[in-house]
Amino acid sequence: MSESSVQETIGIIAGNGIYPETFATAARKAGVKKIVAAGFTNETKPEFAGFVDEIDWFRVGQLGKMIKFFEKQGVTEAVMVGQIAPKNLFELRPDIRTLKMLGRVKERNAETLFGAIAKELHKDGIVLLPATTFLEDHLPGPGHVCGPALSERQEEDAKFGFRIAKETSRLDIGQTVVVKKGTVLAVEAFEGTNEAIKRGGQLGKGEAMVVKVSKPN
Repeated sequence: MSESSVQETIGIIAGNGIYPETFATAARKAGVKKIVAAGFTNETKPEFAGFVDEIDWFRVGQLGKMIKFFEKQGVTEAVMVGQIAPKNLFELRPDIRTLKMLGRVKERNAETLFGAIAKELHKDGIVLLPATTFLEDHLPGPGHVCGPALSERQEEDAKFGFRIAKETSRLDIGQTVVVKKGTVLAVEAFEGTNEAIKRGGQLGKGEAMVVKVSKPN
């Protein structure tokens, strides 16, 4: 998004971690005058409120209430940043709008659920922007970024893990695998990335490699 097309107001659907704060800081630097956030109890850090102009707090599953809040604040563009714990996507106390949305989603995983949310936002004139908006300077280029260079064995494991992770990602299983010397130690599924890393790390005894990839498209 060029500076000339920067909206005066932008909405943030904020999950956990530092991603929401990083995005809000970058949006402010890019010239966004009003930042409106939807935070989630037991997910979004309470201190995130200090990074935005307006914030309201919701349960995961209160889609109708969140959209009404954005409309009241004049939000026509929004981003989803930060993780929502996978278990919270399946332990919903949904409002009527969320129930109707879920009735149309036949396969329930993070990608399909977030895609369905994007469609609901669009119905009310709220466009969901890429999560990398304003964050181009934070994206690393291709190749080695930091730390020791990989050995030949590690390079082989990286290529092996990449191939496996791309396939599990394509199948909507998970985007992360942990490998060691050509063996898959752990595959991310419902438990999430962190737990997959812990499980694979315990099995790898200090010599495991984590490979995480993007979803197709």
